Amino acid sequence: MDFNITTITLIASNILITYKGFKDHAFFERYKFHIGGIQRGEKDRMFTSGFLHVNEAHLIFNMLTLYFFASQVISKFGDLKFLLIYIASLATGSLMALWFHRNEYSYSAVGASGAVMGILYASILIEPFQKIYLMFLPIEGIPGYLFGIFYMLYTLYGMKVRRDNIGHTAHFGGAIGGYFMTLLFDPTLLQTDLLIRGLIALPIVILFVLIKLGKL
Repeated sequence: MDFNITTITLIASNILITYKGFKDHAFFERYKFHIGGIQRGEKDRMFTSGFLHVNEAHLIFNMLTLYFFASQVISKFGDLKFLLIYIASLATGSLMALWFHRNEYSYSAVGASGAVMGILYASILIEPFQKIYLMFLPIEGIPGYLFGIFYMLYTLYGMKVRRDNIGHTAHFGGAIGGYFMTLLFDPTLLQTDLLIRGLIALPIVILFVLIKLGKL
């Protein structure tokens, strides 16, 4: 895999800011995603939280995922559009979390997961038949489009039942950002494998139906 300066810079930024948060509790508390803080006007939390992580495992998982899927997006669109997808996905992930948890004043979260999921889904949309291998599971690669559909459905389920501490809303919002930014940059992707690329959006449609029906 090629070492791209943009990817390495993003990874380095996440590492440096995360470790600053590890050592400085006040810094971590000020810049994490926090509903109450955002509602008080600290909108920067919606972006700064994407460079903080709760522990090293959280950081490593996000950065490995970013590293493995960034190159395909950069090869397709170049560094600038890759960065725009990353930032837009971070924003849509935070916006989804803000909307979904708007009545939970003390809700907080950190992590690059929204932005990373946006890059992952951009990669899947670019090449829906690529094989995705899950770490620690001895199974053959899963076609990207199937992984995308089932992971989004799992995330939607997690948003509904709320039985864990995973930021499902940020994941889902980030994936939405990655999906639509990719199509914005290259609408011609829908000219081939339209059914497959359309199916990847099925969980997004289900999300809005559930919201409309008041089921989420």
